[in-house]
Amino acid sequence: MKLIRFRHLGTVHSGVVTPEGIVPVPEVNSRRGTKVPDCVLGIIQSGDTSALADTRGCGSIPFADVTPLLPYEVPPKIYCIGLNYKSHAADINAVQPDEPGSFMKPASCMMQPNTEIVLPPAEVSNDVDAEGELGVVIGKTCRFVPMENIKDVIFGYTTTLDLTALDVLRKNPRYLTRAKSIDTFFSFGPVIVTADEIADVDQLEVITEHNDGICSRDFVYNMHHRPYELVRFHSDFFTLYPGDLISTGCPKGARIKGGDRVRARIEGVGTLSASVRQGTRVTVIR
Repeated sequence: MKLIRFRHLGTVHSGVVTPEGIVPVPEVNSRRGTKVPDCVLGIIQSGDTSALADTRGCGSIPFADVTPLLPYEVPPKIYCIGLNYKSHAADINAVQPDEPGSFMKPASCMMQPNTEIVLPPAEVSNDVDAEGELGVVIGKTCRFVPMENIKDVIFGYTTTLDLTALDVLRKNPRYLTRAKSIDTFFSFGPVIVTADEIADVDQLEVITEHNDGICSRDFVYNMHHRPYELVRFHSDFFTLYPGDLISTGCPKGARIKGGDRVRARIEGVGTLSASVRQGTRVTVIR
């Protein structure tokens, strides 16, 4: 099953992606007499997607008529994994850590799918890369999960775009969170694919496209720490909650500038695109 949140005719709904279009959750509830939350995060938290499994007879909206949105605006946690592919470590002249090099990102750095990355003024950062990644979406509240139970706590997978101010990071590795948290430096979705649709997550190929070419591509099985291990490892340190997101790393990032386009693409999971605009220093006080 593929879930999406979208805007149509001025209203926002969640729905199921089908070959014919998007079936809104309210349409399913109306036809089936169900009470599925009209909210992707609510669906994940409910732990039950069975009412959405059969959309036959339900009306759909053409893809061209909707605006895809972030599956949800504020994930409970956003964890990202640095240097998880050897090629990415080599690209920035870094050494892969023995344990997952994880860091958190704030919700304030999120951008909507298929919109704009706004680069900071040059005096803030003038060397930014964009990284297409596979995201793991947690489906159950869990802690200290053994490897044999990992499949039970993963709701699904999504595509992510993670950005880094490389010049900020080069100043000091302790600046990683700052280098990763600039406005518009993260997005995910617009589709979340339930885990049962992915026969073998290790066989997925993660691709970052830059303008008219492919910047990088590699398979999940080449990760230093693969998705199941990342979930197991992090559950040792803190409770994971439904909707938590772990972005698993990029083979290599694309150096971007104003006027560029970037896209994360994972066959069987989805695509996530953004244009790039050079930002300027504008004071904002609300």
